Amino acid sequence: MTDLPTIIARKEGRAGWITLNRPKALNALDYEMSMGIENALLAWRDDPEVAVVIIDGAGERAFCAGGDIAKIYHMGLQGDFTTGPTFWREEYRMNATVAEYRKPIVAFMQGFVMGGGVGVGSHAAHRIVGDTTQIAMPETGIGLIPDVGGTMILAKAPGRVGEYLGVTGTRIGAADAIYTGFADLYVPEAEWEALKLALCETGDPGVLPKGIVPPKAGYLHDQRPVIDAAFAGATVPEIMQALAGMEGDFAADTLAILRRNSALSEEATLRLIRMTRQSPDIRTALENEFRFTLRAAKDGDFLEGIRAQIIDKDRNPRWKYTHETLSEAVVAAMLEPVPGEWKIPFED
Repeated sequence: MTDLPTIIARKEGRAGWITLNRPKALNALDYEMSMGIENALLAWRDDPEVAVVIIDGAGERAFCAGGDIAKIYHMGLQGDFTTGPTFWREEYRMNATVAEYRKPIVAFMQGFVMGGGVGVGSHAAHRIVGDTTQIAMPETGIGLIPDVGGTMILAKAPGRVGEYLGVTGTRIGAADAIYTGFADLYVPEAEWEALKLALCETGDPGVLPKGIVPPKAGYLHDQRPVIDAAFAGATVPEIMQALAGMEGDFAADTLAILRRNSALSEEATLRLIRMTRQSPDIRTALENEFRFTLRAAKDGDFLEGIRAQIIDKDRNPRWKYTHETLSEAVVAAMLEPVPGEWKIPFED
């Protein structure tokens, strides 16, 4: 149906098949790719020939390692603070389309699955991971917050694990991805191609194997007592104080991460996860997240985070605030409802 350089969407047997096709860029999602995914899904929604949708990524290194955000950075430097929100608004609409799709979507998530990749793959009805899978929402390290509906997944994770993953941006493998709700099934990656062909032939997700246990165990279940105790804190400074009083490498390593990332992004992430937990549906999550991302380039740490991590790569961001100087008023302003001149992602 569609064959663009960065996305391939076609019908194969009983399946609609979307491949993210920027392997040299780790299939990072840009505006055209977001629109291509949504357009394909809308075209197949009422197509009787399509019984199931497959989404995968080209190459072995990544399903999708996030969003292509360099353009947002450069436009922000020029005083253009509309490019980012325009991209995020359209991306969030696509995320909701995936999450609410009436036909089963099967996502095959190898390698890096970060940020925007979570928004494509982890909202599918059937989410498959393998031995190379590394899932993360690392946005607090670039002055953003876990978005693309990520706060909904984090809000539903066991105990306070969602707060831990969201605030720290820690990567997790297949076993922990299933434990936390970012994925459903582990399948050895050598079997994926045959499984995709079976889906095309049958149009039936019932061919997906069940009950295969990842050979490498996760660690989050064993760390739950520490995570739940520390991340019950009302604020990030309270969490840091709790971690400082705990013994062991896990608490010390977690505390070091909290000291390194954006204090503003961490505090907003903590609040967003808890806001969404009160009503954990995809549209609530995306609307809440848009409150922050709408303001991230102009008023937050986003431009500095991108400079330090992606542009100059000095890994030495100079954040606007520390945990000691960040005020309640600043955090509250970043999470104010979307102003009237901007439509929320689901308004026409």
